[in-house]
Amino acid sequence: MEKFKEFKGLVATLDMSNVDTDQIVPKQFLKLIHRTDFGKYLFYHHRYTEDGGPNPDFVLHQPRFNGATILLTRENFGCGSSREHAPWALRDYGFRVLIAPSFADIFKTNCFKTGILPVELDGDTVEQWFKRVDAIPGYEITVDLVNQTLTGIDGFSSSFEVDRFLKHCLVEGLDQISLSLEHEAAIEAYEQTHREPWQASITAPDVGRLQ
Repeated sequence: MEKFKEFKGLVATLDMSNVDTDQIVPKQFLKLIHRTDFGKYLFYHHRYTEDGGPNPDFVLHQPRFNGATILLTRENFGCGSSREHAPWALRDYGFRVLIAPSFADIFKTNCFKTGILPVELDGDTVEQWFKRVDAIPGYEITVDLVNQTLTGIDGFSSSFEVDRFLKHCLVEGLDQISLSLEHEAAIEAYEQTHREPWQASITAPDVGRLQ
């Protein structure tokens, strides 16, 4: 997983509360067996009309938000089912940071596992960010995970809290496999102590007897 220490990106606003995971990536796309290419299905029923054409009224089709990598939204983002496909779609589309007053717990955990930083701020601070993004086209925020701060291009800033262990994983680019491999020597030593008694009791099969 890519290391995340400091990141600067264009901000898109999704002024919606209680966006559930089925809105993020609809259930008909969950049958896909890979983790890539989900970005094209992100917010599918919002981004596209019934005939499959782009919905010009949806925020991600507004030219000012082309190339956005930070999503600013409202409370309880990622509620509903615990599908991992939701953060996969957000990450594949290009989002590295989500900012909201609150996230559903399982969704939040899945974001960290996918390399996305979910930033929780109080409602008043989120509202301040909304006003600034709306007022200044091309608004960018610099996210400093090490020092846990957000800083906008107009100088506005705020701090945020983050779980120490999850922060460590993002800063060092560690997914669950990488975390396990950090203890590879200890795992191998443990396996050796449990392997040898079994090996001593197993003899080569009498191939001739089996024929």
